[in-house]
Amino acid sequence: MNSSTERVILSADDMSRAVVRIAHEITEKNPETADLVIIGIVTRGVTLGRRISHEIKKITDTDVVVGKLDVTFYRDDINSKGPNLNAAQTDIPLKFSGKTIVLVDDVLFTGRSIRAAIDALIDHGRPARIQLAVLLDRGHRELPIRPDYVGKNIPTTRSERVRVMVTEIDGVDKVLLTETVDG
Repeated sequence: MNSSTERVILSADDMSRAVVRIAHEITEKNPETADLVIIGIVTRGVTLGRRISHEIKKITDTDVVVGKLDVTFYRDDINSKGPNLNAAQTDIPLKFSGKTIVLVDDVLFTGRSIRAAIDALIDHGRPARIQLAVLLDRGHRELPIRPDYVGKNIPTTRSERVRVMVTEIDGVDKVLLTETVDG
């Protein structure tokens, strides 16, 4: 019989500090914030992208456009997902060619979702560069993908699950780590 234990690995305050820190790091690396476009990966990457954009506005008084990207049909495991895929609407600013894209996701794990996101972005235009911001990096990369901005590195095992919760969707801000125990 399997049982699981769940613990909070980031509180709401921890998440807020991570978002503020990422926004500061982005503005330090990209002083021309007018050339930035933030693209959040559906679902929670969009929420985090909006929060990062809000913090950049506080720092630089520049509005940074936020788009959303669904990578469902770009995934390399699409055939194993079955016939009833539900894709969200992608909303990418049409004129991002030549701009710096900051791709935002909640958790970086194998790197496969990020690869899919890069493929999807390239289908929409040719950015000057693509940078990656993630709230959590949990390791276990299968592809050579490395984030430019990380809220927190959380070493995990492959059997553990990380669940990011945001107020806008889940009613609360926190990150949970679930470990299944064989018993």
